[in-house]
Amino acid sequence: MATVEIHGVRKSYAGREVLAQLDLAMTDGELICLLGPSGCGKTTLLRIIAGFIQPDVGTVVVGGQDVTKLSASERRMGMVFQSYSLFPNMTALDNVRFGPRVAGRPKPEQLKRATDLLDLVGLAAHAGKFPHQLSGGQQQRVALARALAVQPQVLLLDEPLSALDAKVRVQLRDEIRRIQRETGVTTVLVTHDQEEALSIADRVAVMNGGRVLQVASPATIYRVPADGFVARFIGSGAVLAGVADAGRVRMGALMLPATAATAHAAGQHVELFVRPEHVRLEAMNGHIPPGALAADVRETVFLGALTRIRVALREADGEVWADLPSEHAEAFKPGSPVLARWDEAAPRVMKRLM
Repeated sequence: MATVEIHGVRKSYAGREVLAQLDLAMTDGELICLLGPSGCGKTTLLRIIAGFIQPDVGTVVVGGQDVTKLSASERRMGMVFQSYSLFPNMTALDNVRFGPRVAGRPKPEQLKRATDLLDLVGLAAHAGKFPHQLSGGQQQRVALARALAVQPQVLLLDEPLSALDAKVRVQLRDEIRRIQRETGVTTVLVTHDQEEALSIADRVAVMNGGRVLQVASPATIYRVPADGFVARFIGSGAVLAGVADAGRVRMGALMLPATAATAHAAGQHVELFVRPEHVRLEAMNGHIPPGALAADVRETVFLGALTRIRVALREADGEVWADLPSEHAEAFKPGSPVLARWDEAAPRVMKRLM
């Protein structure tokens, strides 16, 4: 186990900057997720940590040692790929003992470590099976055990669940977290799946355009996004552009409730981010009380226990979403007038990038 520090890393391909002066620190034994859209640079960063590619500028420090110039084989890291990459002509047991065997460990030690790890990932009964005899989830468990067999300082997971169906993905996600906690190995997981990142990580690093925009706990990322991109990418919600005005946000003729706007100077352009769980809807009865906004239902989406309702604000070019219990949502049909409310402390108010 070890800390990992990324200092001033930059990487370009054919003149296109993929990573831009990036800094990131990971503590010993934590699981951190690199989360972002395709092309944001997260896999490039993982491969730089692994030693598969070299940064143009910057350093990678693992456990206090600068490993930037070391090859992948010299870094004592375990890697799990999206495509499993198991040896098809080897049994599960032989796949797992491959690393210790190449390292010259005594055969009894190889077998014990491989057997213990297959037991850890719940596949002790499948040790003699070949990859084609295993399901996708089982193959990925073997790949995880094989990566751990070399006793890595750092475990690197590159979209390890994306090739699996939804139910298996959730099961294996929970297994990865359990195994990571039991082994205590510092782990970096790359994913574009926000649910996966929020449910499994100690911290999440949200990336876009080759930069880390925010690094924080899943709860902080969700509740206090650093900017409009993070707010839009994590979870769902409405981002309304307006102007700070005496502790509110002015949007056209509307004054939107938002206590957090007091942190911004009057006249400053801001974005107000409201999540669906914070929005309440009421039937319109002709009177618009203070704190309520007149709106019209545009769309309803049934999600099982909840129904998501999209409403258009009447006095501004903006929309918000509300998540209501499905039995209550039946009263709000598309086209019907409603009142929308939210607690003043609920929205996140951010400086708008003009």
